[in-house]
Amino acid sequence: MDIGELLAFKPEQTPKRPHDDEDDEFDLASSHGKRGGVDEKTKRMRRIADAKESAHYVKQSGGATGGSGTSAFEFDPELTEEERLNILKYVENEEADGDVLDEQSLKKLILVFEKRNLKNQEMRIKFADSPEKFMDSEVELHTVIQELKGVATVPDLYPILVDLHGLHSLLELLAHQNTDIAVAVVDLLQEVTDVDILGESQEGAESLIEALRKEQICALLVQNLERLNEQVKEEADGVHNTLAIVENLTEIDSEFVKEAAEQGLLAWLLKRLRGKSPFDPNKLYCSEILSILIQTENENRLLLGSLDGVDVLLQQLAVYKRHDPASNEEQEYMQNLFNCLCSALMARENRDRFLSGEGLQLMNLMLREKKMSRNGSLKVLDHAMAGQDGRDNCNKFVEILGLRTIFPLFMKTPKRNKQRLISADEHEEHVTSVIASMLRNCKGTHRQRMLAKFTENDHEKVDRLLELHLKYLAKVEAIDKEIDQQAKDPTIDEDEEAENNYIKRLTGGLFTLQRIDYILLEVSATGDTVKQRVLQILNLRGASMKTIRSIMREYAGNLGDGDTDWREQEQNHILSLVDRF
Repeated sequence: MDIGELLAFKPEQTPKRPHDDEDDEFDLASSHGKRGGVDEKTKRMRRIADAKESAHYVKQSGGATGGSGTSAFEFDPELTEEERLNILKYVENEEADGDVLDEQSLKKLILVFEKRNLKNQEMRIKFADSPEKFMDSEVELHTVIQELKGVATVPDLYPILVDLHGLHSLLELLAHQNTDIAVAVVDLLQEVTDVDILGESQEGAESLIEALRKEQICALLVQNLERLNEQVKEEADGVHNTLAIVENLTEIDSEFVKEAAEQGLLAWLLKRLRGKSPFDPNKLYCSEILSILIQTENENRLLLGSLDGVDVLLQQLAVYKRHDPASNEEQEYMQNLFNCLCSALMARENRDRFLSGEGLQLMNLMLREKKMSRNGSLKVLDHAMAGQDGRDNCNKFVEILGLRTIFPLFMKTPKRNKQRLISADEHEEHVTSVIASMLRNCKGTHRQRMLAKFTENDHEKVDRLLELHLKYLAKVEAIDKEIDQQAKDPTIDEDEEAENNYIKRLTGGLFTLQRIDYILLEVSATGDTVKQRVLQILNLRGASMKTIRSIMREYAGNLGDGDTDWREQEQNHILSLVDRF
């Protein structure tokens, strides 16, 4: 009973309380001593009830008010001090309604559930052609499933749910002929797999997760998804809750990322995205789950490619070539699709599919259209061209006149506003990465066309390079100063501390500075006029070539842990450029 119910309490009256219209008459009679069967106690109870009805409470800003320090409410003055204190005492000592589920009550509940489940199966078989005869048993089954949600508040009881085969029976109901039953089970599973709930009991979480894995939960969920009709609100909610279950499981145990994709979820997500239905919350959620599945697992990226997933992503993104998303949610959906495409392009096979699917042409058009999609397309180009696997995409980008698109973005960073969510630093990072990748991967005439860009218009692009170099050098020097001043953490060793500091410097601007200086080395090594221009500006600004050489040597010494042959080749190439510079 809460305070509102308490204050609205009306005790039973004997004899019957007079009608409101008779109140005046009743009071008049009482004033003349005519009790009319109503004794003094009844009148007193009625006065208390009326006072409670009219009582109002105001939450105090400072907690308790008044000299007593106990009252957090204001009551009608008709209440006596004793009555007021009794009410407050009751409120303070009141326990929450409903009993907390314990082991014994859970066992009883599971037994009731199994009986109703069996009864429903028997009734469905016996009266297969008469739904009205088994409908009552179905309602009873649905009710007990709702009651089982109480177990989600006590994760310590999960092992009992598993040991008594209650979970097994629930998962079987995902294939129930009535989708309302299946959706109720999905709703229950979504609650019991909640990350916060599982975090309260390690034993309960381990027991539940292991049981769900043995039952191949993802495959069962996908089979149910196939038959749900999202035009029906309850079933659309069921789809949303199913995706929430997958998100919970992948957050608790990363092994579910691979299992979910293998058990058909990745194929269903692509099918759902490919559909021509208008944008809705479930489509947004599908893009989020797809991003989770391919973010870290390379096998899932390859599976996505084999299912024509790259083409599906390109087709969905093509909508935003000339039109901006209509809402913040749709904008988030578009960004998720770009992130999925970037993750997919980390697999070499998908870069070939991106190239053959004319992904470069789409990204180039997006850059020219100056819509919100321009930010994502720049990021995708960065991923498509990076490393030795980006060679074909780099050469193709030059062929489709991509230099006319990328260099204006290099020369002038677009101003950030509400619709252009990418920051100036992120924009410059992606642009310089794309140009650095093309200088490394392009050969022959394609490379000559790249280098010619840096000599045209009185070396304006070289000037811009050095402007960016000085900007990011200042950022890195500020980070270095901050690192020098920070206190040393005694709990980590020197190697770990050095790695942490290097990562901090990379995120603080060193990564972009390395790309800028790599471009400087490449273009300086091909022409004396470019090198003279670089030296001239460095001298004017009081900068040094030693700084550039030092940054690039550090870069060569910290190349990633990928292909060993490629890493050695890249290190030798960078160090030879440094020596020539």
